[in-house]
Amino acid sequence: MFDKSKDKNSDDDKTVTDVFRPAKGSAKVVIGHGVSITGEIKKADEVQIDGEADVTMKTDNIVIGNTGNCKGNIETHNADIWGVFDGDLKASGTLTIQEEGTATGTIEYQKMQIKLGGKLSGDIKMSDKIQTLKKDVKEESNSSISLQESIKRDNK
Repeated sequence: MFDKSKDKNSDDDKTVTDVFRPAKGSAKVVIGHGVSITGEIKKADEVQIDGEADVTMKTDNIVIGNTGNCKGNIETHNADIWGVFDGDLKASGTLTIQEEGTATGTIEYQKMQIKLGGKLSGDIKMSDKIQTLKKDVKEESNSSISLQESIKRDNK
């Protein structure tokens, strides 16, 4: 009756993760439908644009939603375009252009996927040299690379 141990079903013991809220410590920026922004976004892990944006940014992931219209200079790991993008885009991971998505400008990517109906135009370049710093460090520490592989990698 006066036991000090906690009931296993009590809310104090449970760690509840809310799927609609980003994890603690993550830096997510959402520009909602009807919102217009001009400027620079710094230190964001994930950016979602559903409004209008004329921005310069470096981020891990960017999503341009159906109602999103983005212009600017973007460096990202992954880009998922559902709306409209115009400008300079460098994707070191995967660039995905969805069915209604449009990407124009100077676009550099490592991997790309265009869904049926997606549009891509401008100066398009596939690049193996867009790599994150972490990957470069891992490759340099790997001493089992043959001389031929090393020469091939340096000539790319």
